[in-house]
Amino acid sequence: MSAYSILGLILFVAWALLAGVGRMIVQRRRTGDSGFRFATAAPGTVQWWANRINAAGSVAVGVVGPVVEILGPDPGASPFGSPVLRTAALVVAAVGVACTYAAQLAMGTAWRIGVDPAERTTLVTSGPFALVRNPIFTAALITFAGLAMASPNLVSLLGLGAVYAGIQMQVRGVEEPHLLATHGVTYAAYAARVGRFLPGIGRL
Repeated sequence: MSAYSILGLILFVAWALLAGVGRMIVQRRRTGDSGFRFATAAPGTVQWWANRINAAGSVAVGVVGPVVEILGPDPGASPFGSPVLRTAALVVAAVGVACTYAAQLAMGTAWRIGVDPAERTTLVTSGPFALVRNPIFTAALITFAGLAMASPNLVSLLGLGAVYAGIQMQVRGVEEPHLLATHGVTYAAYAARVGRFLPGIGRL
């Protein structure tokens, strides 16, 4: 069964390289700026905590959980350890990786990791952003849900909870207030008709 966890590790590395490093390289080539803004967050702020909670959860799901599975007992006897479910989980994770990167590209030069309160970027409402306001985060949650089920253990489950909590903190506590302050009624109207993470759900 460790083969599923090894493949999960590989998918996590692919996600980090593609959606993280790779996207920043593309952004720098297009604009001369990497788009990375988490470094601007002051210690103790909501964004600072959201970043660290999300990062800790990501490592728990993508690295620690699979390693626990590889080194620990075979989880095949568990209902969640069946080959069919774990194969499906890897497929879901792979789709999530591809969708994360596609949603990032859909933002064009407005793409950022994190928020600089002093910065004004274009409000993107087309493509996947016409369906949900945060398709990148939706795809990331799909990715990590798949990775967690590919290595089904307590560490992965707790890590998935941390990823979800970190994303909720970033979106509700940082990005939505910033977009409302920056784009005013334009964002308010957009948020009133488009769901936060799922179509029609979480409209403001």
